Amino acid sequence: MSTIRVGIAGTSWWADAMYLPALAGNPHVEVCAACGRNPERAGAFAQKWKIPHHFVDFKKMLDEVELDALIVSTGNDTHAPLTIAALKKGISVLCEKPLGLNYAEALEMTKLAQKTKLVNLVPFTYSFMPTARYLKRLIDQGYIGKPYHCNLRYYTGYRRKTEYTWRLNAAEAGSGALGDIGSHFIYLAQWMMGSVSAVSCRLGSPIDRPNTTPDGKPFTHTDDTAMVMLEFANGAQGMIHATTICYEDSPFGQTHHMEFHGSEGTLYSVTDWAKVQRVHGAQVGEGLPHELPIPDDIWGKARRDTVHNTYRDVFRQDGHMIGDFIEGVRIGLAVRPDFAAGTAVQRILDAAMLSHQEGRRVLIEEIQ
Repeated sequence: MSTIRVGIAGTSWWADAMYLPALAGNPHVEVCAACGRNPERAGAFAQKWKIPHHFVDFKKMLDEVELDALIVSTGNDTHAPLTIAALKKGISVLCEKPLGLNYAEALEMTKLAQKTKLVNLVPFTYSFMPTARYLKRLIDQGYIGKPYHCNLRYYTGYRRKTEYTWRLNAAEAGSGALGDIGSHFIYLAQWMMGSVSAVSCRLGSPIDRPNTTPDGKPFTHTDDTAMVMLEFANGAQGMIHATTICYEDSPFGQTHHMEFHGSEGTLYSVTDWAKVQRVHGAQVGEGLPHELPIPDDIWGKARRDTVHNTYRDVFRQDGHMIGDFIEGVRIGLAVRPDFAAGTAVQRILDAAMLSHQEGRRVLIEEIQ
């Protein structure tokens, strides 16, 4: 398959900033159709990116345009129905995280993807950044030895305001900080430390907000903050702190902090989303942690002057994630993170929600 015909569901700022620039630079891609619930925005989006067809009816798009691949970048409550409809038509799918509103939805999507043998991917974007890939390499090479524990912190402030958005509504989003940003670091924790066997969680919503939507309908709030303790099958422990109400005045409005400890050493990583994206470490007997320069083969073509330039280039120049997905569809190759990985994360999200609701430790096997 030389040219992959791609459709995109969702015409938000995220599709405009992440997906279309990467697709536009790929010689094997023809973006054939876009679908969005706002007709004016969908039309403007299609015009900007020279997409020949745009729709507000997703079913009509699938019926009228022949596609090889679909990118689902819509509200969380639509991920499952859109993905399932596409898979049933033989279309490979990249679906945003969290994969579904719950484990049952995600599992149904995964089973169908496996049955159809279509290429599938969940975009845990930060796992493709140079810091994360270098940490993964070091841990796989035994730098920290037997894993003991990890501590991952994702601080951002996009929910400091009180204005209503769909992400505040549990019926549409499923969860807040936990699923939106916590899912990224849950994936990283499992990717680097191994599978999770039990979860304890506390969620918080300290900001006072109206209890009704702009049109007066009552709704259940999602969480602003999440503290998640993970127990790994190998005996290690982990703590993830995901918060959307921190004051972080970086160019990207966020900071990332990661620590991994084991029998043979320690690794630290800080990304300030301005100019700092470094890995430090020390093995037993070396004293204080020192910088471990990220190798050139991991940097690839990405610029190193600012974190945001690195972030752009990882996906647009080096072709990670979106390019991987397109190449997988083109040659019939499985890619990561696949739906199974996204479903494993969703299972942990469900366990975390149950832990908070019932005030107890939840075994992952309880989530069926």
